Amino acid sequence: MKYLLLPIKGLYFLYAAICFVVLMLLVFPIVIVASFFGKISGGNFIYRCCQFWADAWFLLTGIIHRNIFQFPHDKKQQYIFVANHISYLDIPVIVKTIRQPIRILGKAEMSKVPVFGFIYRNAAVTVDRSSAEGRAKSVRVLKSVIRKGISIFIFPEGTFNESHEPLRGFYDGAFRIAIETQTPIKPVLFLDTYARQHYKSIFSLNPGKSRSVFLEPVPVEGLTTKDVQALKEKVYNLMADALRKYNAAWIHEVPQLPASGE
Repeated sequence: MKYLLLPIKGLYFLYAAICFVVLMLLVFPIVIVASFFGKISGGNFIYRCCQFWADAWFLLTGIIHRNIFQFPHDKKQQYIFVANHISYLDIPVIVKTIRQPIRILGKAEMSKVPVFGFIYRNAAVTVDRSSAEGRAKSVRVLKSVIRKGISIFIFPEGTFNESHEPLRGFYDGAFRIAIETQTPIKPVLFLDTYARQHYKSIFSLNPGKSRSVFLEPVPVEGLTTKDVQALKEKVYNLMADALRKYNAAWIHEVPQLPASGE
């Protein structure tokens, strides 16, 4: 049965890829015009174009997205959003989830992709992780974005979580920036991107539900850089516990071995 479904899955992926490219080409001329209006006004408008792109693509591909708010969310409040990272679908889901002005910290390599790369680098803050200078520059840009009143989005795991634990270890960056700019952390969970598109293959894309969960914001008032580790651990535990509560599909419980003599 598994092999009989392969042609159907292949056709679905081809259809989804064509929809993705066609929609991208439709918004591309608007993005070019918007790019002349500067990094702030132009960037905000380009992000709204990406929202239209994502809304249309999810509708056409049968991916039904829903935001779940454990606590009331104020779109006028500025945050540093952090989320788990486990799928290629995480990027489109960001746009479906965060419906307010925001800049995403993303890999610089993606900006080299023709057409898509132009949109990407005008709607995100790129980072070259292989270069200390590149990483420092991206931090400076993120701080300047925050000073302009715009929220930012960072995957604190840095790359895909390929384990069966709720999360892989967090980097300090998001939490250090939060403290240094006194901007609260807003944790978000992507519950279904793993099931919709496995990190091992872009061809695993399939229709179905997509849920994002907004957790309680974590304030940073009064914290100093000495508190980075404690803040990081607090957010990590908050997110890991919530992923277990929602039975995230990639979490495999390790069976308990019987005590000796049983």
